[in-house]
Amino acid sequence: MRDEDGDLLGESASRWFGSATEAERAMLARLPGPVLDVGCGPGRLVVALLELGVPALGVDTAPGAVAIARDQGATVLARSVFDRLPAEGRWGSAVLADGNVGIGGDPGKLLARLRRLVRPGGTIAVEVDPLASGVRRGRARLERGAEAGGWFPWAVVGPDALPTLALAAGLVHRGTRHVDGRPVGMLARPLGAAA
Repeated sequence: MRDEDGDLLGESASRWFGSATEAERAMLARLPGPVLDVGCGPGRLVVALLELGVPALGVDTAPGAVAIARDQGATVLARSVFDRLPAEGRWGSAVLADGNVGIGGDPGKLLARLRRLVRPGGTIAVEVDPLASGVRRGRARLERGAEAGGWFPWAVVGPDALPTLALAAGLVHRGTRHVDGRPVGMLARPLGAAA
């Protein structure tokens, strides 16, 4: 994935097509279920959750990624996180891995949406860019060799920005873990908080 300034975003997309690592599986095992994987791509985390016995659903807008995820046995909907989703307000956790806090180009809006999707006391695991600072909004596209997709709104969030974004979305920042060297902020919807 590349931004409009020509910079590569995140690590190689090849990780998206592999299996979840042991560190990722350990983090996923601690999340209260059921778990919603937002921007699940080829479904590696959904598959890992199901293998761990945790009910999980992935959502992604890319038809090719959804097809791959389904072929791997993942339960996935081809839909935007901003569309109507099953069990709104009842998910135990939501996951934004692989920089997916950038979906839609407005991390605050995305986190507020996830707050409405998880139940009171629910958890949102948010991977952020270890090399970034603050929030940078713009556009990005997927590239493979000489092929390039269309531009879409995207944002990059640094670890320092997550507490402020969480507070603005009505979430509590409960700290940051490192999973395979990548910072993952653990956010929570307060108990008793209205949607």
